[in-house]
Amino acid sequence: MKFSLGLILALCLAGLQFVAVTIVVFSSFLTSEKVLLEHARDLLSDVGTNTIEHSKGFLKPAKGAAELATRLAENQVIASDDFNQLENLLFQQLQISPQFAGVFYGDEAGNFVYVMRSEGPGPFRTKIVMRDGEARETELIWRDSNYQVLARQDDKADTYDPRTRPWYQSSRENLTGIWTDPYIFFTSQRPGITAASPVFNTDGGLRGVVGVDIEIGAISGFLSRLNIGKSGVALILNRNGDVIAHPNQALIRKQNPDGTFRFVNINEIDDPVAHAAFADVVRGSEVYVDREVASRFEFDGSTYVSTVMPAISDELPWTIAVYAPEADFTGEITGNRTQNVWIAATIALASGVVGLMLANYIHKPVRAFAVRSSLVSQGEASAEEPLPKTYKELERANETLVQAIAERKKSEAEYDRTFDLAARGMARIQAHTGKILRINRRLADLLGYSEVEALDLTIQDISHPSDPVAKVFTASSGGGRSEYFSEKRYRHKDGTTIWVSENVIVIRDDNDVPVYAVVAVDDISERIAADLKIQQLNTDLSHSARINMMGQMATGLAHELNQPLLAISQNMDTAVFLLKDTDQKASALRELLVETDRHAHRAGDIIKALRAFVKKEGAEKTEFDFAELMEQSLHLMRAEAKDHGISITATGSNLEPVYGSRVQIAQVLVNMLRNAIESIAQSNMRDRKVTLKAENTQSGVMISVTDTGPGLQEDVDVFEHFKTTKKDGMGMGLSICRTIVESHRGDIWYQQDPDGNPQFCFTLPALKPKTEVGKAYEYSH
Repeated sequence: MKFSLGLILALCLAGLQFVAVTIVVFSSFLTSEKVLLEHARDLLSDVGTNTIEHSKGFLKPAKGAAELATRLAENQVIASDDFNQLENLLFQQLQISPQFAGVFYGDEAGNFVYVMRSEGPGPFRTKIVMRDGEARETELIWRDSNYQVLARQDDKADTYDPRTRPWYQSSRENLTGIWTDPYIFFTSQRPGITAASPVFNTDGGLRGVVGVDIEIGAISGFLSRLNIGKSGVALILNRNGDVIAHPNQALIRKQNPDGTFRFVNINEIDDPVAHAAFADVVRGSEVYVDREVASRFEFDGSTYVSTVMPAISDELPWTIAVYAPEADFTGEITGNRTQNVWIAATIALASGVVGLMLANYIHKPVRAFAVRSSLVSQGEASAEEPLPKTYKELERANETLVQAIAERKKSEAEYDRTFDLAARGMARIQAHTGKILRINRRLADLLGYSEVEALDLTIQDISHPSDPVAKVFTASSGGGRSEYFSEKRYRHKDGTTIWVSENVIVIRDDNDVPVYAVVAVDDISERIAADLKIQQLNTDLSHSARINMMGQMATGLAHELNQPLLAISQNMDTAVFLLKDTDQKASALRELLVETDRHAHRAGDIIKALRAFVKKEGAEKTEFDFAELMEQSLHLMRAEAKDHGISITATGSNLEPVYGSRVQIAQVLVNMLRNAIESIAQSNMRDRKVTLKAENTQSGVMISVTDTGPGLQEDVDVFEHFKTTKKDGMGMGLSICRTIVESHRGDIWYQQDPDGNPQFCFTLPALKPKTEVGKAYEYSH
């Protein structure tokens, strides 16, 4: 029996397809199992990373809490014995800080004031413990949000002593601000941490400790909401091995013999899988994990996968541990392995036989056409060459298709080259879903992903959650514009934010339905950062000007009032001296004079304290680029100068670095520029120009501001308090400038330039390195 060549080819190809599909099915199973296990490890790692970021975000107010404790420690209310006023202060701090569970103060005598949130009968509860030797009184006060008393109660059974608590003892031992290890709060019996800071007497001795409580139970709630396979668990270990967060909060707390509560250690937790997985990370009394560790272990006949993350930071020495049964990820594919193999083999056999039989029937003319089309598509054959013979019905279609393939190939080549080599970031994104279909190297590098990694993302993944995406990328969008332009934020792979300008062009099909969009992206982070920096500088300048003016006015007032008070005191001393030899009838007068003298001295002390307070230095000094500060100051003033038809020019290059308060020096520059602008604006000068110049000198940097205004009278000292040439001026601006410059160990003066124009100058000392290795600097005249 003879067989046709087509039948032989069809049978052979069908058999080969069956074998190939069967091999692919088995290979796919093995590969899928491996991929799923890798995915499981990646998932556990991602859970650990997400838990770390959530913990950091939850405890981000920690630094603010420490700063709050320090500010409270410096407040004179705490240093007093007025516990009602102290309660009011702590109440206000708790109201403006919703993340705090309570604010408190305890002293060396055992007195204690604690303002905390309450579930009733009022939203806030105060606990005041007053001690007098062995006697003690404990009062509970419930208040509403307006500080009105709702209920009071004496607690005679209370034995709380702040001096026995860890936060008090640690702060007393270190004499500085501290963070406690997580512990169970005494009052609320909830897990949390405490920031505490010592309060000192005027003689330097410890007076007491002020602190802030932050509850961390919400972290366990976050862990309970994580989906880690079907039954995976994530927990957090403190550096001493205590389990401080677990999806089941009931497992992490244990009662002490004295009735208080503590955290359960990993070696005693009622979670046998967690104990088996993570007990080995505790060495002695400390958790030791220096890098991310993924492992696989057996427990009770089941295989588990686990991941342990290193400690979050030195300030937050917490370790994230995650485990899950391996079957959660591979169970389904293992159970359906045999069934899927047979189904795949049957379908492959049937489809292969039928398909190849049909292919054998029509393969000759169609194959020739397919081969020719493929060669044209790959550029290996010309569309102008004669077409192979085929069915009559397909001849015209063949010719048209070949030409279309050739044109498409040419267009695709040009488009691909333009897309890949574009100087801007480019991406092709699917409509409705926002899935990235293609991305060029420029945009992938901008986002921190490889081109392959980026194809697994959507436009929603890379966009900042607070910034909307174009309407075309939402599942419910219909119609809409054909082009979108916006300035928004993208998220880098490492979590940072990038400002970009985004131009979206929508491509539609014949029915006007969006198919995909081409997105062009430019990085504008530097411009946005520069704008924000200038805005911040303007805000800081305004704030600094108000603070300095208040300080100068208060200092002058204190100086003036101190003179008559001193005279009163001296007169009273003289009167008392003259009355010492008088008879007994003058005793009442003597007592009155002595009392008056005492009050006069007291008033003088108050004025001195006021003067010392308003002159307190609070500006942070750092090294900064003076040329950059000049540019930003000019940016603030150019609009005002332009309104008055005044031009501002500036010169200065290769300037030495300057050390000082950047905001205060900016205040001096802006004040001098504004004075020059106002001087010209109030005159009829035709030449309306201001010149700002900065240059290096042997002793540092000299800055001058020259204007074409009328200048100053020779007998006016504008640097003196309350002296001014302006009708509505207070005479404080240049006085403040002199104070700022002199506090930076510089000089300030007024002169005329060689052309007779008024010129204000000041100097700032240069920096010289103390050593070649260190980064510290000192002033050098």
